[in-house]
Amino acid sequence: MPSSRHELLARVVPKLRKSRELDSPEAERARLERWHATLDRGFPTRAVPLFDRRYAVVREELPGSEAGPGFPAYTLTRRGTTPNRTVVYCHGGGFVGPIDPYHVRYAARLASGLGVRVVLPDYPLTPEHTWHDSHEPLVGLVQRLLADTPGGVALAGDSAGGGLALSIALTLRDRGGPQPSHLLLVSPWVDLTTSTPETLEVTEDDPWLFIGKMRAYAEWWAGSAAEIGRPEVSPALGDLAGLPPALMFFGTRDSLWPGGRLLVRRAAEAGWQLRYVEEPGLLHVYPILPFIPEARRAWRTTKEFLA
Repeated sequence: MPSSRHELLARVVPKLRKSRELDSPEAERARLERWHATLDRGFPTRAVPLFDRRYAVVREELPGSEAGPGFPAYTLTRRGTTPNRTVVYCHGGGFVGPIDPYHVRYAARLASGLGVRVVLPDYPLTPEHTWHDSHEPLVGLVQRLLADTPGGVALAGDSAGGGLALSIALTLRDRGGPQPSHLLLVSPWVDLTTSTPETLEVTEDDPWLFIGKMRAYAEWWAGSAAEIGRPEVSPALGDLAGLPPALMFFGTRDSLWPGGRLLVRRAAEAGWQLRYVEEPGLLHVYPILPFIPEARRAWRTTKEFLA
């Protein structure tokens, strides 16, 4: 049964995020483009007390793809440490939202709790950009880190970023060479086709995510309806054999949960080692939400998995 703190967040978070269904794809596109034009794309540290005293951040500019411009990646380390392992963390936000303070809070927790460096790429957002603008630079970033990190590299992400992490892992496997040691997937968006029939039923009880927005964002990120089923966009539909061991979290009050269940079934068919933690009644990305006991429980499991 969800905790009282979780239920409070289930009411408060959608209001703070001004969550609502779109009026139309055209109006939503215009709203997002206006918002993106005003964004400060800096590294938001305000959710981490005394951040500058406790952590160091280095920004680097990643080269662009043939389709799009370069973009930054931020490497976060706990001051006074010299990590020999790296976690590449792809942030969520429906492919329309940038790195937010709670992504940084979770990355700082990974850095401190695991003694690792955490790299957060700030990839280009849709509707102005598609997966073509970031996929190759992200794969290249991880390939370089794999070659330069003696203790290994794990891939992680939440929501849309969880889908990104899995799509990067698929491409790395197909190209051979060094591979990530682990995958950490927090409520990942892995089936942008929303083909699972349970999605419409589940989304009725989700106060945060809305099916109209999911469908619009998915098509914008894919670039066209014809590309939504590609493994770079919907990695749950790709060949899952030979991937690194993975840990995935989902709550059942999450419109992306049916896609996660699809991934679990397809992983079993492919022989992929995927550990799945499902929590009844919990919200989207509950392991990174603040102040709830369910997130603390997920953190203990995460530390055990990535230790």
